[in-house]
Amino acid sequence: MADTLAADAAAQGERVVIKKYANRRLYNTASSSYVTLEHLSEMVKQNIDFVVYDAKSSEDITRSVLTQIIFEEESQQGQSLLPIQFLRQLIGFYGNSMQAFLPSYLELSLASFAQQQERMRSQFSALGHTPGAGAFDEQIRQNMALFDRAMKMFSPFAFAKAETPAPSAPASRGEPPAASTPTAPSSARAPDDALMALRKQMEDMQAQIEKLAKR
Repeated sequence: MADTLAADAAAQGERVVIKKYANRRLYNTASSSYVTLEHLSEMVKQNIDFVVYDAKSSEDITRSVLTQIIFEEESQQGQSLLPIQFLRQLIGFYGNSMQAFLPSYLELSLASFAQQQERMRSQFSALGHTPGAGAFDEQIRQNMALFDRAMKMFSPFAFAKAETPAPSAPASRGEPPAASTPTAPSSARAPDDALMALRKQMEDMQAQIEKLAKR
């Protein structure tokens, strides 16, 4: 009943408001009833838009509640979606200089992934077939390969590797060392180099996403 009322509110273009009280209970203002994290999880799966506010401070706590839902889902046997290595990499980006760019990329990646899976389901449906688990294997491998490449591009060590000069070969005995070419001070050159490298990485990443989305 609560889900039906929430769906009706969403169908009318209204964002369902959930209030969280000090006793951790969640109140759905659209259905005038208390709900659980499981209810909110189902609302997400039904594409019902909602926002969660702290009942006392009116602070928007939607992000923390959604994170809690993910935690609950990950805790269930056989429900895990997030690989250990991904979680380690994700944690590593907190406080990193590239942190601001990662949310947009993750959002684009998941949107592209969802579009491709929906396209494949539509194609199988048109042919009168129900896709099995193996039908998505190749597409999933491609998506994960793209994601892995992008995560490596965003690696906090990427710039360090790019900016570390290769060791020069030792001069032959009896030969004078080659004269070095004057260069700009590293302090003046580093910001421009980092900016150019970042721009190139972002362009490559966007091209990969667009190419994948067109398939």
